[in-house]
Amino acid sequence: MEKRPRKTLAEKARAQYTNYAVKEPMELMDFLAAKMPDASRTKLKALLSKRVVLVDNVITTQFNFPLQAGMKVQISKVKGKKEFSNRLLKIVYEDAYIIVIEKTQGLLSVNTERQKERTAYTILNEYVQRSGRQFRVFIVHRLDRDTSGLMMFAKNEKTQQILRDNWQEIVTDRRYVAVVEGNMEKDYDTVVSWLTDKTLYVSSSEYDDGGSKSITHYKTIKRANGYSLLELDLETGRKNQIRVHMQGLGHPIIGDGRYGGENYSNPIGRLALHAFKLCFYHPVTRDLMEFETPYPADFKKLFLKK
Repeated sequence: MEKRPRKTLAEKARAQYTNYAVKEPMELMDFLAAKMPDASRTKLKALLSKRVVLVDNVITTQFNFPLQAGMKVQISKVKGKKEFSNRLLKIVYEDAYIIVIEKTQGLLSVNTERQKERTAYTILNEYVQRSGRQFRVFIVHRLDRDTSGLMMFAKNEKTQQILRDNWQEIVTDRRYVAVVEGNMEKDYDTVVSWLTDKTLYVSSSEYDDGGSKSITHYKTIKRANGYSLLELDLETGRKNQIRVHMQGLGHPIIGDGRYGGENYSNPIGRLALHAFKLCFYHPVTRDLMEFETPYPADFKKLFLKK
C-alpha cells in the first residue's frame, strides 16, 4: 500500500481553517448562515463568541460586521478555544503558531528582573495554559510599557526562532502613529543615528560611536493646535528609538516624561505613541498577514478646531 506523503507544516497550518471568499456585500451573520445552512443562529453566534471566526485574518465577534466583496472569512476547525477577555489587551489573531495582540499603554510586554508585575506575556501564558499546562508563549519583540498597539508572540520555540532569525525579511511593514510637540518643519524625512542603551535612558549620536545604527522614516499627516500627527516607519527596532529620534528633532512626543524635557506637556494623560500597523509573512504558511488598528481617538481629538 502506497504511503501518503506527510503534510508539511504549512499545509497543516492552512488545514486548521475553512476558507470562504466574499463575493458581495452582506453582514457576517447572513454570510455564515448562507455558507452553513444546517446551523442554527444560536450555533452561529456561538462560533462568534468562541472567537473562531476571522475576517481577513482578524478575529471577529460582531454578528453584523459589514463584509465587502474580496474579503476572506475563515472558520477555525480547532475545537476547545477558550474565552478570552482582558481590559489590558485584546487578541486580534491566533493560530497554532502565533498570537497577535493589541495592548494598552501602561502594560509591560514582558517581566524584567526588576519588575515582576502582570505583563502581556504573563496574561497570554495564563490564557494558553488553560488548554494544557505544556502550552506557553514566547517573546518575539517588545513594545515600550507606555506605547500601545500591535505586537506578536510565538506559541512554540521553533516559531520564535524563525521569527527572530528572519525578522527583517518576514516583517514587511511595522508602523506607528505619534503626536509630537510643535509644527514639524518637513512633510517627510528619515532620521539616522547610533543609539546606546544607558539603562535609564537611551543616548543618541549622529556618528558611529559604537552604538546601534537606527533608522526611522516619518511622514507628517497633520499640523494643528501646536501639535503634529506623524506616521513612523521603523527600518530598525531599537529600544525607545522613536522617542529618542523625535527628541533629537526638537519635537518630543507628548506625554514623554523621559525624553520630553522638564516642561513636557501631557494633554491626554499618556505617551502619544501607538503601533497601529503590523504586516508580515506567516513564519509557517508564508501567507502575508496584515493587521491595522485605527489611530487612537484621543490622538485625533488634539487636532479638532478650537
